[in-house]
Amino acid sequence: MKQKIQSLVLQAARRAYERGALTSDQLPEVEIEEPKIASHGDFSTNMAMVMAAGQKMAPRKIAAALIGHLEDSEGLLAKTEIAGPGFINFFIPPTAWQPVLKAVHSADARFGASRRGRDRKVQVEFVSANPTGPLHVGHGRGAAVGDTVARILAFCGYDVQKEYYINDSGRQINTLGRSVFLRYRELYAGDPPEAFPEDCYQGAYVRDLARELHDAGRTDLLQCEPDEAVATCARYAADRILSGIREDLEAFGVGFDRWFSEQSLYDSGKVAQAIAAFRESGLIYPKDGALWFKTTDYGDEKDRVVVRNNGLTTYFASDISYHEDKYRRGFERVIDVWGADHHGYVPRMTAAIEASGRRRGQFHVILVQLVNLLRAGQPVAMSTRAGEFVTLRDVIDEVGRDAARFIFLTRHYDSSLDFDLELAKQKTNDNPVYYVQYVHARIASISRKAAENGVGVEPPSDAALARLTAPEEIQLLKDLSRYPEVVDQSAQLLEPHRITYYLMTLAAAFHAYYNRHRVLSEDPALTQARLYLVLAVQKVIRNGLNLLGVSAPESM
Repeated sequence: MKQKIQSLVLQAARRAYERGALTSDQLPEVEIEEPKIASHGDFSTNMAMVMAAGQKMAPRKIAAALIGHLEDSEGLLAKTEIAGPGFINFFIPPTAWQPVLKAVHSADARFGASRRGRDRKVQVEFVSANPTGPLHVGHGRGAAVGDTVARILAFCGYDVQKEYYINDSGRQINTLGRSVFLRYRELYAGDPPEAFPEDCYQGAYVRDLARELHDAGRTDLLQCEPDEAVATCARYAADRILSGIREDLEAFGVGFDRWFSEQSLYDSGKVAQAIAAFRESGLIYPKDGALWFKTTDYGDEKDRVVVRNNGLTTYFASDISYHEDKYRRGFERVIDVWGADHHGYVPRMTAAIEASGRRRGQFHVILVQLVNLLRAGQPVAMSTRAGEFVTLRDVIDEVGRDAARFIFLTRHYDSSLDFDLELAKQKTNDNPVYYVQYVHARIASISRKAAENGVGVEPPSDAALARLTAPEEIQLLKDLSRYPEVVDQSAQLLEPHRITYYLMTLAAAFHAYYNRHRVLSEDPALTQARLYLVLAVQKVIRNGLNLLGVSAPESM
């Protein structure tokens, strides 16, 4: 509806200019808003005030010219009015909202979908946690955000691939191997636990891995050379942890099209090739025995080291090569989902991508803020330093996948999130996922009862639909008509929380309606229209939950 009003206003402005009512053909973008006060109409625009300087006319005079040249052939407008300094308010008749029901039922699972992406290739890389420990709740939020962004983009016509970058090379893997070997020595050679270094991984899972490795038949590590023993522990531990990560993500409803190994970039020589290419172009230069990338040429605050003076490459070097590999695979746009603690890394990565000839808009980083884990309102004590934290698997096992995913997405990812484990388990309206899923289940129950009473779900007549005039019915129709716009904005802005917020708003509108009106009544025509309405609500709830990776239950 908003787009239709926008088109009407733009066409009116063009006609007003052609007929001499406006002085300039330079027209701004038409912005249509929904007033917060119901008496101000269903929509409004400040276009007349925006145009005032260019037209050299008073805003109210421009507003009158626009209204005077509106041609509403579809009957979308009940009335228009000029308010304040030049706002134009639009009032929509109830009959103009009703066609959305046929649109929902006709499109069904595709209602809200679009061809915005036109099959352009987009890659979303997310989670990408080091295989040095199990996923924690912060990874869970990143997984929910990345997976949902990918689902929304695919729904809007993009060719989306999801990727997990495995950091299986470098210092952290060696540290993992050393940690496991030290626990192995502690268990089977009697080394005292107080000798365990602070820079090693502290979690209890490290001791478990050491015990597993021994029980798997590697009882000979104490006789091996230390470097060989550490390497063996590293390979075993990284493989086991990565396997656990895959299982946890699968339980969370997250799958990837590709798991990409950082080590493969070194094995194939791609890191060396990328460094050589940038050295040849002069963007990588030697200084103090190291190699530096001229990221300051592209807006970074200082140049960055890619090869240290000891000859070892930095993470930046492999990341440059990795992102170059992404674009060579044909992705027009690359979206990385990182933890908020990586914000300082964005400028240098952006610089490297621009230096390779790509546009700034072809690379986007989503930074996901921390999760504050609560239980009945009280913080859950965690210590990363001591290796004591609540894993993603713990959360899934306690509250379920649906609640975890939904709650992770209830706020914009650039805001910290309070996740209350007890609230997530409640079967009350205080629990947002229960509040939304209950609507789908309640309408399924209504549908079953209708079938038992012999009431079919055939499309009602226009005369029957015209009886949907109660304020709560009009609100539901308005909310249903907004869904495609919400999905489109979510895709444009990469903001999945818009879907979650919309579903809670739609659920609230349904609850308000259901509390005041009987769907199955003694009036057959009205029953048919109301059943058609609530079934449309059910379809949109289901569609939105699908985008979030959350189930739509038939009963609760």
